[in-house]
Amino acid sequence: MTLSPTARWTTGWLLAAAWALSFPLFSALAPHRLWGWCAAAGYLGAAAATAVGRRRAALAAALLGAVAVPLLWLVLTGQGQSEVTVIERSGRLLLDSGRLYVDRPAHVEEYTPYLPGMALLGVPRALLGGDGSGDGWVVRLLGDARIWCAAALFGCLWAARRLLGGGPGGGRGGGPGGGPGRLLPVLVASPVVALPLTVSGVDLPLAGLCCLALAAAASGRPVLTGAALAGACALKWTALPAVAVAVALLAVLRGGRPAVRCALVAAGGTALLVLPAALLQPAELWRQVFAFPTGRAPVPTPASSPLPGRLLTELGPWGWYLAMGLLLSGGLAVGLSLLARPPRTVVAAADRLALGLTLAFLLAPAGRFGYLALPVLLAVWARSVTVPGVSRVVTGSFRLRPSDGGRPTARNERPGGHFA
Repeated sequence: MTLSPTARWTTGWLLAAAWALSFPLFSALAPHRLWGWCAAAGYLGAAAATAVGRRRAALAAALLGAVAVPLLWLVLTGQGQSEVTVIERSGRLLLDSGRLYVDRPAHVEEYTPYLPGMALLGVPRALLGGDGSGDGWVVRLLGDARIWCAAALFGCLWAARRLLGGGPGGGRGGGPGGGPGRLLPVLVASPVVALPLTVSGVDLPLAGLCCLALAAAASGRPVLTGAALAGACALKWTALPAVAVAVALLAVLRGGRPAVRCALVAAGGTALLVLPAALLQPAELWRQVFAFPTGRAPVPTPASSPLPGRLLTELGPWGWYLAMGLLLSGGLAVGLSLLARPPRTVVAAADRLALGLTLAFLLAPAGRFGYLALPVLLAVWARSVTVPGVSRVVTGSFRLRPSDGGRPTARNERPGGHFA
């Protein structure tokens, strides 16, 4: 039995509501519980609106309940996960002393498990002079790191869509009210983006820069690709798999020289952003950015979801080494797959990167289920900017158009055989 589009979307919103309701019931974090109540109401409203054929109203209800209301409430009341405070502290330290990390941290809250680029998202709070207590609503809103994390994500997604030739309306298809382009607001309203956007925002800039890098690679812009990769790698070291995927995509579409140029820009840009902090606080950078997230710091990481890598570390010291061995083996396998069968489209590249990140998050000695939202976001984003039946494959000076039976046409030739 095949469900109608209305039934599928109604079911999807109901499942999202059930997922949101699990947070008030099981989470010990107040921001998560608040998001759960608000999001569940929004998703139930979306399900009801979809059932009566009001798909635009459904999307509005989901965005209002899962994003707008809880985000504004948490920002204006100064609530959120500890990551928000960590980013804003880094920005304040950067402006005050040029340093990013607390020396010899004794508590979890004093650790900053991010590379120097993340501190830039905390600079607005430092510039506005707010300390989080007694601030006016303008300072709270414009200084909150979540707002800037969201701005970075949406700016990158907008730029990526422009690079891939997407217009305001997108293509044609079966999304709520339109085509694949309309999947993007649905993605923002979904728990995959809405929850981290509301409570922390920390992974959103990384996701946006990865999407921008893949879009730039697909459109044959090696310098822009390298710059986006440098920005991502200066935020978190988990962005490193994106470098391999984007370089492989560039190599198969444009050749070796653009791929090398991209790699050089990515390496140089990352060094430019990270090296000052590495020279100023080498011990703290290693302790907080690498040892802490992998469970090798004096203070245990709170990222302790029961994922395979985490469970292995609980078996003893040899379990940690086994988890790291499996993690490196997974990375090597994905790397070899890029050599054997490099991706040729944005969707294929996003899927390969999502696979690599999923393996990394599952096999890492410490991790959270929430980290898996990043691979999901990448996979859905790629499909939201791709028109069904049209594969964006570019090789050398020719573009293969499936609608033309795979006939190679000149790069500047328009459909129908006319030249620009």
